Amino acid sequence: MDYSKIEKRLTLLEDLEEIRKLQQRYMLYLDSLQFDKVIDFFSEDATAEIRNYGIHKGKKEIAELYAAMSVRRKGVKEGHMLIQPDISINGNKAFGTWTVFILFSKPSVQWVQGYSECEYVKENGEWKFQKLKFTRINASKEDMYP
Repeated sequence: MDYSKIEKRLTLLEDLEEIRKLQQRYMLYLDSLQFDKVIDFFSEDATAEIRNYGIHKGKKEIAELYAAMSVRRKGVKEGHMLIQPDISINGNKAFGTWTVFILFSKPSVQWVQGYSECEYVKENGEWKFQKLKFTRINASKEDMYP
């Protein structure tokens, strides 16, 4: 039995699960409107691009992005659903795409569909976003955000 192969496979499976958990916690904070907590999920040199908000580089700019989002979404009830993850890992780097559905209940029931493309980096044993890009592809109303 080749234990080094088993160890590599186990590490890969653990890394895949940690990336899934990162995405799940990120969405949980978005759903609960705790935008100030998501900044910890980003590496220092990360970039974030979320539809109409533009590209933000570094943790300071990303924190400003989520602060702006928290103001715009005040009083909005929403839920995020991530499906169809496609994650590839190469050492301490990874890439993933997810289909995202966002459901809104106030002021009326609405929905948005998009893709989240992410690059991840493993820093000090912890996976973080190095690049996050959300692209909206469909919505119940054309002017729906994000």
